[in-house]
Amino acid sequence: MHSRVSISPILAIALCLASNLAGKAEWERAGLIHATGGPEAQPLLPTTNFKYGRTGILPVAERGGPEAQPLLPTTNFKYGRTGILPVAENVATIKQGRQISLNDRILPAAWSQQPANSTSANIRTWIADIGLMQSAGVDLLNTTDSTKQPLQWFDLSLTETQSIPARATGPYRYLDVTDFARLAGWQISADGNTLRITSPVANVTGIQQAEREWGDRIVVDLDRATPWQVNIVDTPSRSPTPAPRDTPDDPTKPSISQPRTPTAPNLETPDDPTKPTVPLLRAPLQPIIGQEWSIAIDAKIAPALIQGTFQTSQQLLSLKIEPADTQTRVKVTIPLGWRPQVFSLGNPNRLVIDIRPDSLVEKDILWAEGVRWRQQYQNLGTARFPVVWLEVNPRQTGVKIRPLLSNPPTDKGTAPLLQTAELSGVAGAINAGFFNRINRLALGAIRRENKWLSGPILNRGAIGWNDRGEFAIARLTLQETVSTSTGQSWPISQLNSAYVEAGIGRYNPDWGTTYTPFSENEIVVTVVGDSLRDSFASRVISQSPGGETEKTAFPVPANGYILALRSDLSIAPQLTPGTLLHLETNTIPADFNHFPYILGGGPVLVQNSQVVLDAKAEGFSDAYVRQTAIRSAIGRTAAGNLLIVAVHNRAGGAGPNFAELALILQQMGAVEALNLDGGSSTSLYLGGSLLDRPLSTAARVHNAIGIFIQP
Repeated sequence: MHSRVSISPILAIALCLASNLAGKAEWERAGLIHATGGPEAQPLLPTTNFKYGRTGILPVAERGGPEAQPLLPTTNFKYGRTGILPVAENVATIKQGRQISLNDRILPAAWSQQPANSTSANIRTWIADIGLMQSAGVDLLNTTDSTKQPLQWFDLSLTETQSIPARATGPYRYLDVTDFARLAGWQISADGNTLRITSPVANVTGIQQAEREWGDRIVVDLDRATPWQVNIVDTPSRSPTPAPRDTPDDPTKPSISQPRTPTAPNLETPDDPTKPTVPLLRAPLQPIIGQEWSIAIDAKIAPALIQGTFQTSQQLLSLKIEPADTQTRVKVTIPLGWRPQVFSLGNPNRLVIDIRPDSLVEKDILWAEGVRWRQQYQNLGTARFPVVWLEVNPRQTGVKIRPLLSNPPTDKGTAPLLQTAELSGVAGAINAGFFNRINRLALGAIRRENKWLSGPILNRGAIGWNDRGEFAIARLTLQETVSTSTGQSWPISQLNSAYVEAGIGRYNPDWGTTYTPFSENEIVVTVVGDSLRDSFASRVISQSPGGETEKTAFPVPANGYILALRSDLSIAPQLTPGTLLHLETNTIPADFNHFPYILGGGPVLVQNSQVVLDAKAEGFSDAYVRQTAIRSAIGRTAAGNLLIVAVHNRAGGAGPNFAELALILQQMGAVEALNLDGGSSTSLYLGGSLLDRPLSTAARVHNAIGIFIQP
């Protein structure tokens, strides 16, 4: 007969640390040490490989091997189960906020405090998981259970049964950090909207640098565990050697943190079909554009440790160590499009900074029921593309997918995705459709609750869905015809659209309260009545010259619409006041008529599990389709789940073109897939933070696809 003993995570961690310390000397004598103190690590690096630092350097285990992040068992877990830290259920939050002060630096992270249970005075502190990761350097490990989170931070390794409780509440997934903070020596107090965290003073005890076959490694030795953050610095620099550059999907977008450099002309604007298509010329090789990153460590450093000269390389363009009060900042300049891979190790405490082209850390985290966070390289031949995505089950109770506008209730305006997501209260989001960056209006389909806020254009791809978990992706056209009682009829070119072409544009109250002409000398016809329900129930009440472009605002009747006659003005005599009209409207494909939610993008990438890329069918030029750029996409799997995807620059190169993007989505299991706006627009949001890129590098966007999680 066996007895089962349950121990608290604090005791478990203490026993684990004691065991690590006892065995450490023996492993070091054998020339081996593991990332978390185990004997299965790699041998010491030869000291001849190190270009700076003392001899006898302790080794650093490689990142990403099967022993680094084992898959966790799918053990069922409920709040409050024996052996797991208690989680309050149905206990009111007593304090909450949206930012933390970590050693007197304000950082964005949602948090809350509440009693451990309804009868306890013990206060538990919860912090949003990704906010904790990005502000303190806590590594979130893989988990198949959304209610517990394994993590690693220097010597503190909480895996499997020592995982800390997690709970997804609305837009955030909170972690109970109370006991973790106690073990780390953090002092925590709430101050209004701010959670103040103070960590013990740490010291840098050494800095080492080594060249590896894949790049450069910098190791910062510390006397204790301490918070750290990775930030991008806004001033790029140049190096004399060539490197591939990411081609933006839209030259009208401002270059984020990048200086203007000579390059081949590229005047095509994929998110604005009104711009002419200009063939791309082959660009000459450009010098490497270096981007500076700063790794801020909450630790003091002695001047003697930074008096040496640090070596540079083809990928490590510069390395600087800067003391700043109680912080040490390691600043590295690396090729534009790269980012440092940074992680902590314990026994002894070290912060490792790797400069390598394949810096993505793979993750597989069940973030909430129905929402899975994935990060992984997708290989196409020799190319390796870093992909960050959310796999969403739209049939999961409480999960809702909705179009988002950046400036509701109007259709005009742009904002960073982070701002749009936070204001809307979504748990996750990705940028979606194209837009005109000058007038900040949508260019493509947006339908919300059966209302066309912006109509489809150019037969471009769109995704439609309902709340039953039914989705479809196809090239979409809205076919409308207006007829008079005397038998004349004319096709409507666009509905509620900022895309202007010859013909008739129609604008109803879903567009807004007024319409201002987009082109010179339009004729504005005002119609009242609902002719969709009753034949010829609509009537022309006025006809006016539009005048100059974007000058005069014409009221849109609440029970009617405006017809904007462009180019062919011979129609005007047939639409005089008093004329009775009938309107017919239909979508192609017809099943999109029944979707209350539609968002446009394009081109369509995959249908019926086959790549169906056809640029010309959607009004894109071949030159545009061949461009390489960071990409956003959405797909549907055979199981009916959504893949909400951001694909960044391949390791050591540029982003995917559309053919490559289609193959990536197909490889990920998409039976249908659609490209969305990309380049600097690409942004993937989850739980209060961007997952795929630094916030300062993301452009403002017009609209997005949002994931709501409701109780």
